[in-house]
Amino acid sequence: MLPKSHKFTSPSEFTRTIKRGRRAGSRTVVVHLWDHATEADNEDPATCGGPRFGLIVSKAVGNAVIRHRASRRLRHVCAGLVDELPATMNVVIRALPRAGDATSEQLGHDIRRALAKLGVGDRERRS
Repeated sequence: MLPKSHKFTSPSEFTRTIKRGRRAGSRTVVVHLWDHATEADNEDPATCGGPRFGLIVSKAVGNAVIRHRASRRLRHVCAGLVDELPATMNVVIRALPRAGDATSEQLGHDIRRALAKLGVGDRERRS
């Protein structure tokens, strides 16, 4: 669903995005966003193939079935954002406990709203 070129491949990418980036939250998710083009000391110049995503879905979201369902829904939303975000963006989405009960539409709306707060994404969909 989400091509490998758009996924984080190491824990250091999560850490770097969370520490260097900005964040915005909603009822179901917290979105961490880092544009690695703004960094002069970019360690991974080969990772500019498109926006890259990482998901954090902890046990606070629910049992394994609920966590996997939430992860699938979040990956689906991320796949829809690939064409809307600049290629230099790294995005970490941390699911909050309410994400376990949320529909795909609610998750998509919350992620897009968080991205709009950060000044990124489809500007026509801002609410």
